[in-house]
Amino acid sequence: MMEIVRMIVVLSAITGLSGYLLSEIKVLTTPIIEEQILLNIQGPALKKIFIEGTNDPIADRKSMPKPGNEDESIIVFPSIKDGKLIAVAIEASGKGYGGDVNILVGFDVSRDVIQGISVTTHKETPGLGSRIEETAFTKQFRGLSPDQTALKKDGGSIDAVSGATFSSLGAAAASKQAAAWYASLKDSIKTSW
Repeated sequence: MMEIVRMIVVLSAITGLSGYLLSEIKVLTTPIIEEQILLNIQGPALKKIFIEGTNDPIADRKSMPKPGNEDESIIVFPSIKDGKLIAVAIEASGKGYGGDVNILVGFDVSRDVIQGISVTTHKETPGLGSRIEETAFTKQFRGLSPDQTALKKDGGSIDAVSGATFSSLGAAAASKQAAAWYASLKDSIKTSW
């Protein structure tokens, strides 16, 4: 009986120590992972959207309260030329076929239209749903007002990728979500930079 108690105490100590170590590793690696996402995923996506800006949108980014949920925040990336804010980008996600489709959506702040989109992450089917990353799909969003960012079958202006309707719906939903956040925050965005 004593041997069973000793075994339970030893196993409990090992699992407790393992849990503690895993939580410490997560705390230590979270900032490193976030920095790598900024540099290797969002950075290249921002370069596709911000063509004219002369600043570093990653260095100049600001965190703003998420509309509808003040406890959370969203990151707003600015594009600045000659000291003037010309565009901002906000990342949002929509439900695709394989999971969330994350998209950075750029907005022209002078005209309040979409400047462009760029897919940051997704788990869509390679060669099919992943075609939402292609220029043929993403260029359709340029110059649209936020209310036009739905698929044509839903009354919008976007042609779905053939055979990848769910992926296309996810991209359109993400752009609509980002547009709603931009509309709620645009007054504070325009005075922040």
